[in-house]
Amino acid sequence: MASEADRSQDEVAELVGKLVTPEETDGAERRRLLGRLSGVLVESAKKARASGHDRGRWLTDVFMNIAPRIPIRDVATLQEHHYGLTGEQLADDLVRTAAKGTMAVGAVGGALAAAQFAAPPLLLSAPAQLVAETLVVATIEVKLLAELHEVYGVEVPGTGTQRAAVYAAAWARQRGVNPLAPGSATIALGVAAKTALRNRLMRTLGRHFTTMGPFFTGAVAGGTLNRVATKKLADAVRADLRTRALPPA
Repeated sequence: MASEADRSQDEVAELVGKLVTPEETDGAERRRLLGRLSGVLVESAKKARASGHDRGRWLTDVFMNIAPRIPIRDVATLQEHHYGLTGEQLADDLVRTAAKGTMAVGAVGGALAAAQFAAPPLLLSAPAQLVAETLVVATIEVKLLAELHEVYGVEVPGTGTQRAAVYAAAWARQRGVNPLAPGSATIALGVAAKTALRNRLMRTLGRHFTTMGPFFTGAVAGGTLNRVATKKLADAVRADLRTRALPPA
């Protein structure tokens, strides 16, 4: 029988999964889902007694429970979903879609955080909105990173859990994966990789704190910062993958 903690983790993963594809939901639904995710995360943090330094470890654990569940499409499915595009054009479209997704989530998260900021008695709940946004943005970007590897023909070996850890570690470094590096899957599950992931998640969370201003500026800042960061990640990963891509058959 699933424990309460397992059910909470499952609900977090389910809510993040719905928010990863924001084109399938309107703004009101995104706000509802992000608000619900914030509430579940607050309860999870309380149960884990996460505070201070422990909050970073808790956030990393939550994200690593989500990562293996991220649906990574193979190149044939990607082509089908993106109007038959291939190569660089397909990669361009993936980046546009991901940037649009992080921008949409950032706009909602920034607006929610700013609304909380405008109401002092509720200020303490605002960080939960930003933690939720951080998890969704990280998931969108890891999914983008993984699918860019598919587009460029760079195969990452290992089980689903191992590959998820490799992609998460690559996201933490903001680089593409070198599958020829010895023990890459093992390294991705190591202490150093988890520390790098925690640091990246906390830096992303810190960036989202800048959206805590007046309502409209919070929404604009949240969307813009996320879009720019996603594009920067994609540029770095694609530059790496171009040097490791398989030659055309």
